[in-house]
Amino acid sequence: MADNKISDAPKYELSLINQGLSDRGLRSQSSPHCSHLSFLQVLLVFAKEDSQSNGFCWACEKANFRCSMARTPESALECFSEKHHDLVIIDHRHSRHFDAEALSICMLTCVLFLRPDREEASVMPLINAGFNRRYVENANMMACYNELLQLEHGEVRAQFKLRAGNAIFTALEQSQEAIEITSEDQVIQYVNPAYESIMGYQKGELIGKEIIEVPKSEKNKPDLLETINSCIRKGKEWQGIYYAKKKNGDSIQQNVKITPVIGQGGKHKDRRKGSLDVRSTTSRGSDGSSQRRHSSMARIHSMTIEAPITKDGLRRLSGNEYIFSTKQPHHIPSHLITPLSLNDIPPRIAQTMENEDSWDFDVFNLEAATMKRPLTYLGLKIFSRFGVCEFLNCPEATLRSWLQVIEANYHSSNSYHNSSHAADVLHATAYFLCKERVKQSLDPIDEVAALIAATVHDVDHPGRTNSFLCNAGSELAILYNDTAVLESHHAALAFQITTRDDKCNIFKNIERNEYRTLRQAIIDMVLATEMTKHFEHVNKFVNSINKPLAESVKSVLTSPENRILVKRMLIKCADISNPCRPQELCIEWAGRISEEYFAQTDEEKRQGLPVVMPVFDRNTCSIPKSQISFIDYFITDMFDAWDAFADLPNLMQHLDNNFKYWKGLDERKLHSLRPPPE
Repeated sequence: MADNKISDAPKYELSLINQGLSDRGLRSQSSPHCSHLSFLQVLLVFAKEDSQSNGFCWACEKANFRCSMARTPESALECFSEKHHDLVIIDHRHSRHFDAEALSICMLTCVLFLRPDREEASVMPLINAGFNRRYVENANMMACYNELLQLEHGEVRAQFKLRAGNAIFTALEQSQEAIEITSEDQVIQYVNPAYESIMGYQKGELIGKEIIEVPKSEKNKPDLLETINSCIRKGKEWQGIYYAKKKNGDSIQQNVKITPVIGQGGKHKDRRKGSLDVRSTTSRGSDGSSQRRHSSMARIHSMTIEAPITKDGLRRLSGNEYIFSTKQPHHIPSHLITPLSLNDIPPRIAQTMENEDSWDFDVFNLEAATMKRPLTYLGLKIFSRFGVCEFLNCPEATLRSWLQVIEANYHSSNSYHNSSHAADVLHATAYFLCKERVKQSLDPIDEVAALIAATVHDVDHPGRTNSFLCNAGSELAILYNDTAVLESHHAALAFQITTRDDKCNIFKNIERNEYRTLRQAIIDMVLATEMTKHFEHVNKFVNSINKPLAESVKSVLTSPENRILVKRMLIKCADISNPCRPQELCIEWAGRISEEYFAQTDEEKRQGLPVVMPVFDRNTCSIPKSQISFIDYFITDMFDAWDAFADLPNLMQHLDNNFKYWKGLDERKLHSLRPPPE
C-alpha cells in the first residue's frame, strides 16, 4: 500500500450513503480471498479526470463494484436519483466547480467527501453536512481499493443490516404466527397482531409486564421451565410440547422449538439471561387433533450489547481513515414505554420496598426482585412520597418513562457504579431529607433537586475513574479538559436525556426561571460528588454551618450560600455512605467497589497505562486495609460533621461496628471480605 503522509498531503473526507437497496441481491466476489457485495454501486463526482479519479475507477473494477462518473452537480444529482448509489465520492480539491457540502445535503445522504489542502477549525460543519471520513490523497490503485473494501466491510454492511432490521419488524407485524419479544430480564417489549388475536390480549395489557405476571397453563410439567432454561444456558436447542394460556383461560398445545440467540461476541455470559428464539414446528389444538391452527408462538429475548470503551472520540482506523464518533445515549423506544403507576408494581417488588424509609433498607433484595432494575421502582415510590410529580406538574407516566431511560443509561456490567448504586444513593438522600435540621434548611425545590441529582449522579459511568480516562486520552477527558470529567458528563447527559423527548421530560411544565434554578442546583450537587474537592467541601461545611450552629447562630440555616453547602454535603454523604450501612450491606458494597477497581488495574496493565491505584491489585490487595484507610481518610471526619448537623446516631454506630470488623480481619492478617469458615 502506498505511503500516505497526512501532514503535508491534500486531504479527502469519506463517508457513506444511507439509501435503500431496491431489490438488488447479494453475490460473492470470485476472488478466493475475500467476499464482496458485488452489486455495490459507487458514484464518483469529479470535476476533472485525473489520476485520483482513475484510481477509484480502477479500484471499483477490481472490487467488481458498479461505478458511475459525474462531472457537475446537476449530473451527479440526476445520476444519484436514478440509481441511489450505495457509496458516493465527491472531489472537493477543486471547490470552485461546485459546493460539495451543499451537494451532499441535496442528496439527503452521507457521502464520501474529498477535502482541500487545509484544515477546518471545527469538524461540526462536516458532520452536519453528512461527512465522517477522511482520505489522504493517494492515486495508487491498491490504496483506493483498500479504502473501498474498508468502507464495504464496515459502514456499508452495517447499513444493510439496519435496513434489513426494518424489514424484519415489518415481517413480524404481518406474520400469522404469534410473536412476543421480551428484554433480557423477562419484561415484555412487543407482541404482534397475531399474538393479540390468538391469545386474546391487547398490547397495552402485556407490554411492560414481566413474563411471570402472565398466567401460565397448569398442563405444563412442573420442571418444564427449568429443563428449557438448562438447555438454553448450555447453548442447546430444546424442542417439545408447551402449553400456552389464553386470556380466557383456555390452554393451547404447541410443539415448539427453542433456540438460543447468541449476542455480539458469540458467547453467553453467566450474568445474562438466556435469549430464547421459540419457533413452532407444528401446532395442535388442545384436543390433540392434527388440524392446523395459528397458535404457534415465537418468544424472542433481546440482549443488551454494550460497546467497549474506546480511547478516543476521533478514532484512527487505518493509514488514511478517521471516524468522527459521537456517543449517543441509550434510549427506550417510545412504543415500548408503558406507564406504570405505584398501584401496578408487582406485590413481591412492593414487599421489598415496605421499609424504604428505614436506614437499614436492603437495596440488594430490591435489585434481585427487579432483576437489576431497582432504580425505576424505588424512584417511583420515593418521588411519590416527596410529591415530586406535583411540584413539577408532571404526569406519573412521564416520571416512569424518565426513570426507565435514566436507568437504561447506567451500565449493568459495572460491579459497583450501576443503577443499584444510584438507587442506594437515592435512598440515602431521601433518608437525610427527612431529618429535622435538613428540612429546616432546604426549600421544596432543593428537595426535588437533591432527589433528581441522586438519581442521575453517576449515569453512564464507564466503571473507570477520572484519572484512568485522563491517562487514556478518552473522548470525555478531552471534552472536559481533564477536569471533573465524569461528573460533568453525568450532569450534561442527564439533561440531554431528559429534554430530548417530551415523553420523559419531567421539566416540561415548570416555569422557565424555576427550571433554571432547579437545573443549577442539580448540576452543583452532581459536581460536588467529585472527590478531589472532598476536603474543601467538608471544611466549608464545618466552618460556615457547624461552628455557627454550635454558637446558637440560627440564621445560618436560611442563608442561600449555606443551603448550597448543605445540599453538597448531603449528596456527598449519600454517595459514599457504604461504611455507615448495616454490616452485611457494607461488606457487599466493599466487595463490589474492590472488584471494579481490580478490573481497572488489570486494564491499565494491559494497555500500558499508569496504574492509578496500585493498592487495588487483585493479587496483593488487602480489602480490610483498603476499607480502614478509606474510613480514616474520608469517612470519619465527614460523617462526624454531618452527624453533628443532622443527628444520625444509628449511622455512627454502624460506622463504628464496621470499622471494628475490618480492623479485626486486618489484625488476623486476612485480605478477604470475610473470615474463612470455622
